[in-house]
Amino acid sequence: MQLDPNVRERAARWLQAPYDEETIQAVQQLVDSKDAVGLTDAFYKDLEFGTGGLRGIMGVGTNRMNKYTIGRATQGLSNYLLDTYPGELIQVAVSYDSRNNSREFAQLVADVFSANGMRVFLFNELRPTPLLSFAVRHLKCQAGVMLTASHNPKEYNGYKAYWNDGGQLVPPHDKQVISAVYAITDPSQIRFGPKPENITLLDEAVDEVYLRAIAGLTLRPAAVARQHDLKIVFSPIHGTGITLVPKALQQWGFSNAQTVAAQAQPDGNFPTVVYPNPEEEEAMSLALKEGERIQADVIFATDPDADRVGVAAKDGDGTYSLLNGNQIGSLLVDYVLSAKKERGDLRPTDYIVKTIVTTNLIAEIANAYQVTYYDTLTGFKYIGELMTKKGQQGRFLVGGEESYGYLVGDLVRDKDAVVSAVFIAEMAAYYKGLGKTLHDALIDLYLQHGCYKEKLISLTKTGKAGADEINAMMAGLRANPPAELGGVEVAQVKDYLHSETHHLKTGEKTVINLPKSDVLQFITVDGDVISARPSGTEPKIKFYCSVKQPLPSREAFDEINRQLDEKLTRIMSAIA
Repeated sequence: MQLDPNVRERAARWLQAPYDEETIQAVQQLVDSKDAVGLTDAFYKDLEFGTGGLRGIMGVGTNRMNKYTIGRATQGLSNYLLDTYPGELIQVAVSYDSRNNSREFAQLVADVFSANGMRVFLFNELRPTPLLSFAVRHLKCQAGVMLTASHNPKEYNGYKAYWNDGGQLVPPHDKQVISAVYAITDPSQIRFGPKPENITLLDEAVDEVYLRAIAGLTLRPAAVARQHDLKIVFSPIHGTGITLVPKALQQWGFSNAQTVAAQAQPDGNFPTVVYPNPEEEEAMSLALKEGERIQADVIFATDPDADRVGVAAKDGDGTYSLLNGNQIGSLLVDYVLSAKKERGDLRPTDYIVKTIVTTNLIAEIANAYQVTYYDTLTGFKYIGELMTKKGQQGRFLVGGEESYGYLVGDLVRDKDAVVSAVFIAEMAAYYKGLGKTLHDALIDLYLQHGCYKEKLISLTKTGKAGADEINAMMAGLRANPPAELGGVEVAQVKDYLHSETHHLKTGEKTVINLPKSDVLQFITVDGDVISARPSGTEPKIKFYCSVKQPLPSREAFDEINRQLDEKLTRIMSAIA
């Protein structure tokens, strides 16, 4: 591979001051290795500060997570905060997960904020993302930063930026912060020299406030009391969940929760899994094994920053199987709405929220309870944004997205696996009291609303060549949208980048009233929903498919499930 002159020039700038000697030596080693692909991927562009922050592979280079890319992001955010709040004392909260270098990166971020004259609340130990969101509001901060790459492989780290409502950056702040970050063109513009007197270390006091607030959310405490010895198996998958989930379960009254010992210790190398992602069966395997050993009532695991949770429970034949994100979200929505109705506490202003690629079963459930639901773009920040915009005009009850992120109550403005875990345990306790498992409760939903089945295919395309390929795939789908998928005619094409729905039979085009996003959806005459979307946080393009069929009886579930599997396979093979 011939090295692009632009890459060579960008790398050369990192071989001299003001870059430190350690960085210069690492870049020189990369140059000397004559690894044109590695050098290109490290320097062909700046690591994008997207609308949520940074995420990338750790290492030297403009397209990597390191001292200088993180320093640049923090200085840009600092400059924007200083312009937005002139003359005010600006307060910022900073937290971090168990990933390699997260602690060091968090200290770097705190140092740069402090050097800019801001008061920084830095957690003295690793803590979950939802606690950072909570702390921003609790401590009346103007912003917050979480050092995490969520469920990405161990080579990655990331930087999530939060605004004063505890939600990730959304318009207009996101684009304006991005502009402020890109205005930093040289490391000499970054204030690396810390002012330690501006940094306050946070201890467990914030944890206790958060945990007490969570305890107040319980909907059926009597069910928990009756099933206090519910057999629970929990794994933090070497992440931050270990700091709060066991405490939250104990505080709610669960006395028989066991943590998977082999995955209890925080470790950025994630030694027992390939990917620390509770969406993956492999990552849940140790928890499943322990759950089978003790015949657990419910099994769950959180990702490294504890904002996502995966769940397993016994199915009809007594074996354990994983619930997917759509199923967990649907169960949570139905559980919360049914409990609120039972308590006489459903209000006209109540609402729930899901994303456009999340199952429409949630919409069906909301309609059945006559509760308003909203669709947002993919990404929990849009759910948080809607909560903030509605403010006191409505009461947020529950929200979720297919990627295993949920929120019950409005303590935070991001997905929260700590809150979700205790509600999943409470659900399991309630249904056990009725002689049911979570799988039984799910089939009850299918009997009422129809059997839904979803599938996700993610294609990884790394580096510049991968990014170009993803762009070409989306361009091809826009230029030549499929007329049918899996033998089923396509009725509508929704293009969120161009904000329009094209009704193929009539030729009519209608406006989509959501912000622009690079997403395509194909709706078939059967009501199947197929979505294509490049990931905003990983080098992937994702294809989502949801199909539905009436379920006439509990006994028919296996056959209907098989038919839906076949349909999913036909549709996905036609598009992905």
